[in-house]
Amino acid sequence: MKPLLFLTLMALTFLPLFSQNNTELTDEIALKLSVLPLNCIDQEYPNKPQHTYGSADEVGLSPKALHPVFYGCFDWHSSVHGHWMLVRLLKIKPGIANKNEIIAKLNNSFDKSAVEVEKEYFTSYEAGRIFERTYGWAWLLKLDEELASWDNPMARQWHENLQPLTEQIIELWTEYLPKQTYPDRTGVHPNSAFALGFAIDWARANGIKEFEQALIKKSMEFYVDNTETPAYLEPDGADFFSPSLQIADLMRRILSPGDFEKWLSNFYTQRGIDRISEIPVVSDLSDYQTVHLVGLSFSRAWCMKGIAKSLPAGHPLKTHFEETAQKLLNNALPLVFDGNYGGEHWLASFALMALE
Repeated sequence: MKPLLFLTLMALTFLPLFSQNNTELTDEIALKLSVLPLNCIDQEYPNKPQHTYGSADEVGLSPKALHPVFYGCFDWHSSVHGHWMLVRLLKIKPGIANKNEIIAKLNNSFDKSAVEVEKEYFTSYEAGRIFERTYGWAWLLKLDEELASWDNPMARQWHENLQPLTEQIIELWTEYLPKQTYPDRTGVHPNSAFALGFAIDWARANGIKEFEQALIKKSMEFYVDNTETPAYLEPDGADFFSPSLQIADLMRRILSPGDFEKWLSNFYTQRGIDRISEIPVVSDLSDYQTVHLVGLSFSRAWCMKGIAKSLPAGHPLKTHFEETAQKLLNNALPLVFDGNYGGEHWLASFALMALE
């Protein structure tokens, strides 16, 4: 029996784990989640390449030809955060049962020459400089940060091989940041607050002060004066982010605890808090857009956890966000495995973010 088929069948035996609303990252759940990106990292089709064709010569290029590392999992960014998830699981679950399969996949992915091709894409093609801006960029930095912070010989080699692409992303982002006049407040990929938060985390982890300060400056320009955010209008029909929670999760990174508490009290209305605390209704798990709402539960949960940790004991939102995060997780975790490829190619990464 093929290893990945075996792992898929084995993972199915863990379905009862979710019947008790188990929201701990047990070894069994980690294994079950890992199977999803492990299965799709080298699955080229179906694929949404988002490539802007500059000439007829490019029409015959396959996703793998364009992106020899991150061609699987339906789209580039999902492949990137699928790689992040596998690295993260190896790091925190060193005894995971499919460890050897994960290592083999990652060894193949982090090939130095393939990474060079990935880097060149961002400068060689007409629209390469805006490709995956800034959602995919943010996940690439998350992957880089995970590798850089792991004291492991294998991870150090993977990290070294990834550097040409990381450096290219930083160059593009540094160039773009002063040109970004307005934030994207959407609940999907272009959301600016999400990307700024991940980029700040990367800059701090790597001690890149100038980039960090530029990111903070832009964040303050966009959000520090925001009050009474209309969170009562959330979500849109295909959101996987809460626009308001992404902003709050960003601001808790850059404001002092006291200033953040004051800012948060002016940012939300009770009507908005009530709305974002509701479990999203997912009417069709097989719909590639509607299934985004499962991811919304996970991203709300990780934002609420982060915000709660930044609030002092006794703050009314601290307990509320902690409890709501658990409810969202309890509801969403079983749904990761109940749909089709529209959710399977990306939801496990969001689940891991929320579980941790």
